[in-house]
Amino acid sequence: MKAVLNGTVIAEASKDDLVSIEGNWYFPPSSVKPGHLTESPTPYTCPWKGVCQYFTVSDGTVSLQDRAWSYPNPMPSSFERVGQDYSNYVAFWKEVQVVD
Repeated sequence: MKAVLNGTVIAEASKDDLVSIEGNWYFPPSSVKPGHLTESPTPYTCPWKGVCQYFTVSDGTVSLQDRAWSYPNPMPSSFERVGQDYSNYVAFWKEVQVVD
């Protein structure tokens, strides 16, 4: 599967390597192409996953703030709910299309 912004592949991995959480596909950190994500200062804490890290996503021309996020140190209790450790996996919001 691929995460694509305006034709630029931001992340790519086998569907078997992705994690689905609440309708969002989370890509393994190693599948994210370098140079497309910049940490954002936007704060958020999910009540069951923990502290979230947002990212600005860029295709080299367009930059979209807070359109990607991950959980660097998720609450250990969330692993059981998700079914695996998803630390640092990255999910994308609407303008970044996740395609097969």
